[in-house]
Amino acid sequence: MLQISNLPDVLAVPLAHATGDSGGFWAGSRVEVFEEIFLVFLVLGTLVGTVVITYMLYNAYTYRASGSDDGTVERPQLGELPTGEGGGKKLFLSFGISAVIVVALVAYAYTALLYVEQGPAEIETDDNLDVEVVGGQFYWQFTYPNGETTMDELVIPADQVISLEVTAADVWHTFGVSELRVKADAIPGQTDETWFVAEEPGEYRIECFELCGVGHSGMDGEVVVLEPDEFDEWYEEELGGDDPDDDDDEADSLSEVAHG
Repeated sequence: MLQISNLPDVLAVPLAHATGDSGGFWAGSRVEVFEEIFLVFLVLGTLVGTVVITYMLYNAYTYRASGSDDGTVERPQLGELPTGEGGGKKLFLSFGISAVIVVALVAYAYTALLYVEQGPAEIETDDNLDVEVVGGQFYWQFTYPNGETTMDELVIPADQVISLEVTAADVWHTFGVSELRVKADAIPGQTDETWFVAEEPGEYRIECFELCGVGHSGMDGEVVVLEPDEFDEWYEEELGGDDPDDDDDEADSLSEVAHG
């Protein structure tokens, strides 16, 4: 039975996520996931590259031409494969280690990207804030649970799952916030769903990543991240709504009544 605790840390991380031995499934924001992916590949790439280059330099130095060849050295003939030493054990070992690393990385990257695609468990509960996003030439419109809208400014609470339903009113657009690793196509007649979590209060730039006309370069906006208490106050004063969670509950109740 493979014990993750006995493996090097750089392999234990991806295998822990892939096998579920990390104490649960993935958690955190998209930013954290992509930063961890980058770090794991950077560490493994540096480690493998160092080993390969070091071994190559060692062999180049050990078997360098000394200039004292007296003709007694047995050299392979043209078309003959060198037999080497150890019965191919080094080759088998190198292929085995490479296979373990590749399989671990594939499993790790797959589970990470699956989490990014599907979202955390909280996205299926009433704890997330649902916002509808409509892209048009050349603006972004955001509709909150209470039906109120804002233009080119998405105000959200920190440390909360934000669920977006993105579409377009005219031509193709692409909603994106680089700093939060958020990107979703806005296509007329279709809805693209995505999510993100903003951990730090502040302002983040919204951009359109699809060439959509002469005003494309100016089609931007801001994501304003507030502390939860500040967001509740803003939501009530600016949008005239109660707690957005209450709006979600009310919408669900109306939906149930409408469908019997």
